[in-house]
Amino acid sequence: MKKHSGMRPQDIVILLAIVAKGNAPWMMKDIAQETNISPSEVTESLNRSYKAGLIDKSKKKVMRHALLEFLTYGFRYVFPQEPGATARGVPTAFSAAPLDKLIMSTEKLVWPYAKGKERGQAVEPLYPSAVVAALQSPGLHELLALVDALRLGRARERELASLELKQRILNER
Repeated sequence: MKKHSGMRPQDIVILLAIVAKGNAPWMMKDIAQETNISPSEVTESLNRSYKAGLIDKSKKKVMRHALLEFLTYGFRYVFPQEPGATARGVPTAFSAAPLDKLIMSTEKLVWPYAKGKERGQAVEPLYPSAVVAALQSPGLHELLALVDALRLGRARERELASLELKQRILNER
């Protein structure tokens, strides 16, 4: 196993993809295919997540409380983001479900994507393949949008995103 050199953005995408599966069985190759991340990178990512205490030793069970704690309190400091220029793309943060129903805003935030149907301020996705993965899995899209709300939002948006993530990650919903 390689030396742990800190979390990488794809680690969060992979952990959220596992969470989005709920209790359904999965294999590393499934996660690789669904996230468009190579199988070897998924393996390395799970090793980093194990070292960080975010997945168990078998690398099959996400340590949900630890993940939620990291996302809620540390995520925006480790993976900061600022909205950019207007672009066509896929809604994220409070512009996407589920927060778009709770927060009314004229401002739109999108992941740049040529086939996207919305226009808004561009937000760099956590990992380049995350947009396509989100389009293939509505559950993953919601989780990725919620973590974007944590790293981009003001206090109210972060609080709502944190509550929604808690429900989804801890399976309270």
